[in-house]
Amino acid sequence: MTINLPGAYSLNAPKPKADAHHGHDAGADTVFGFWIYIMTDCILFATLFATYAVLGRNYAGGPTGKEIFELPYVLTETFCLLISSVTYGFAMLALGKAKRGQVLLWLAVTFLFGAGFIGMEINEFHHLVSEGNGPDRSAFLSSFFTLVGTHGLHVTCGLIWMAVMMVQVAMRGTGAEISRRLTCLSLFWHFLDIVWICVFTIVYLMGVL
Repeated sequence: MTINLPGAYSLNAPKPKADAHHGHDAGADTVFGFWIYIMTDCILFATLFATYAVLGRNYAGGPTGKEIFELPYVLTETFCLLISSVTYGFAMLALGKAKRGQVLLWLAVTFLFGAGFIGMEINEFHHLVSEGNGPDRSAFLSSFFTLVGTHGLHVTCGLIWMAVMMVQVAMRGTGAEISRRLTCLSLFWHFLDIVWICVFTIVYLMGVL
């Protein structure tokens, strides 16, 4: 039965067409909002790089970067993170083909490389602190630990996010909502790679040379 009221829609009337695009609009808004977050993170890291540029030569009688940085070790660390960016790209390609098994495989590989990067960074920090070169030793080391540690904290958050997404992909497949979340994580993960290239060049490479 159809009930018509003055100035009202029929109970059997179709929904306005604008509602059909609500999901699409919400997805676009989510990705756009995440781009804004990435921009705020750019400001955060720019501030930390500026701080390091000011304090990076204040050794206070302590060691310099040339004395404590092991470039081959950091190169291995760097390759772990860069390779993880490539493997995440493979995961996104599999996502485009709706191949859940391959998405999970490449996310797992990405997670392992990212975890390896964090493990090496923690080992580096432990080695420096055990030799008396902690963040309280000089302004140089304070700015170094803050910059590199902040990046490492971001990577750790990315790994937690990735683990959650692996569970969601396994349980819910590769629908539009999951794809949107993996796209945002992709932006975040590749952004961290770019930041690390800057860290490696400005902190480690220039510090050794």
